Amino acid sequence: MANIKSAQKRVRQADKRRKINLARKTDLKTAVKKVLTAIESGATSDKLKELMKSAEVKLSRAKGKGLLHAKTASRKISRLAKKVVGASTKK
Repeated sequence: MANIKSAQKRVRQADKRRKINLARKTDLKTAVKKVLTAIESGATSDKLKELMKSAEVKLSRAKGKGLLHAKTASRKISRLAKKVVGASTKK
């Protein structure tokens, strides 16, 4: 543990940020997983669009908060959208 007061504060802040980031990443992974499971289960295109929109918003927000690199978020959105379109056209 740090001895200096400001260092102690930084340790507390870092722990707080870590917990927040962990929660956001978990939420993000859950949103992406919902889209993928909906594709596998053969959900309607309306349901897929709704889930995709939610996942896209969460990915973009994570990019803005610095949780994901900008290109990583864009790549994930692109690949997910491609899968949704593919699933919609198969029906």
